[in-house]
Amino acid sequence: MKATSIDTMKKHNFSAGPAVLPRTVIEQAAKATLNFNDSGLSILEMSHRGKDLVEVLENAMSLCKELLGLDDDYEVMFLTGGASSQFYMTAMNFLDENGKACIVDTGTWSSKAIKEIKRFGPLETLASSKDKNYSYIPKGYQVPSDASFLHITSNNTIYGTQHHEWPDTKVPLICDMSSDIFSRPIDKNKYGVIYAGAQKNMGPAGTTLVIVRKDMLGKVKREIPTMLDYNTHIQKKSAFNTWPVLPIYVSMLTMQWVKENGGVEGMQVRNQEKADLLYQELDSNPLFKGVAAKEDRSLMNITFLINDESLTEEFLRVTSEQGVSGIKGHRSVGGFRASTYNALEKQSVEVLVDIMKSFANKYG
Repeated sequence: MKATSIDTMKKHNFSAGPAVLPRTVIEQAAKATLNFNDSGLSILEMSHRGKDLVEVLENAMSLCKELLGLDDDYEVMFLTGGASSQFYMTAMNFLDENGKACIVDTGTWSSKAIKEIKRFGPLETLASSKDKNYSYIPKGYQVPSDASFLHITSNNTIYGTQHHEWPDTKVPLICDMSSDIFSRPIDKNKYGVIYAGAQKNMGPAGTTLVIVRKDMLGKVKREIPTMLDYNTHIQKKSAFNTWPVLPIYVSMLTMQWVKENGGVEGMQVRNQEKADLLYQELDSNPLFKGVAAKEDRSLMNITFLINDESLTEEFLRVTSEQGVSGIKGHRSVGGFRASTYNALEKQSVEVLVDIMKSFANKYG
C-alpha cells in the first residue's frame, strides 16, 4: 500500500473543536512522542515530576501570563475535566452560602453553567438571548452590587456570537473563554476568573486553563473536596496529581507559536482579516446569509445558512471535495459553521469563499 504524505492529507480544518493546530506544533509534538529532548524516551512515558516535564509545566504557566499580561495578582492552573467542570468548580469556590450569583444566558454553555451554579446557591439570570435562538448578545442590563460574581461566556461556538464589549460591573467577572482565549488582547482588570478548555484555540483536548485573581480565594466557608479546591492546585503548581503531560506540552507549544506570531495582538489582526473575508462574502452572496446579529458576530465561529435548504448536502459535498472539513452547523442552528481559530490559515478561508462564489454562480 502506497504511503500518503502528510501534505496530501492536510485539510482546510474549520472544526469547532477539537480544532486546527499550527503545523509546526503538530510536528514538534509528533517528535516528542518518539524522543523528547533527545532523552531517548517518549514524552508519554516520562515522569511528570522529572526535571524536563516540570520545566514544560512552568513554561506553560509563564507563557500564559506573558501573553495575557497577567501580574502576580493572578494564579494560573492547568486542570482536567474540561470547561464543564468549571461550571461547578467556580460556584463551589466562589459562591458564598449567603450570597448569590448572576449570569448572562447567551447559549448552550451558559445554560449548562446555570444548571451547575444553582446547586451551590441562588442564581439570577440578568439577561438572555434565547428569545431569538441566541443570535445576539444581550446588553443594557444592570448587575446587582451585592452579587458574589457575574458569569459570562465570551464567545458562543454554536451560535456564532461574541462579546465585543464587557459589562460594566464592580462585582468579580467569571468568564468562560474556551473558544476565544489568546485570540485577542484582554483587560485583565475586568476579570476575577478566566477558564478555557484547551481544544478550541489553545491546544488539544485533555487540559483546562484556569486563571484566578488571588483576592477571590478563601472566602467561602463550605468544605470543598480536595481535588475541587483551587488552593490545592495553586499550592502544588498544577501537579497535585499526575497532570496531562501531552495536552499541556502541546498547549505550551501553541502558546509559543502565538508569541512568535505577534502575540494576542497579532492573533487579533490575523483573525479579523479572516472573519472580514468570510463575512463580506456572506453579506454579498445571494445564496447565503449569516446567522448572528452583525454587531455581535464572532471572529472565531462564523455561522451561516443557505437560502435554499435543498442545496445543503450538495454544498457539503462540494466543499468536502475541495478539502474543506468541519463546516456542518450544529444541530440546534443548522446550516454551516466555519470556525476560524488562531491556527487556521487565511488561505483556507479563501478556498471556502471561492467555493461559495462558484456555488452562487451556479445556483444563485
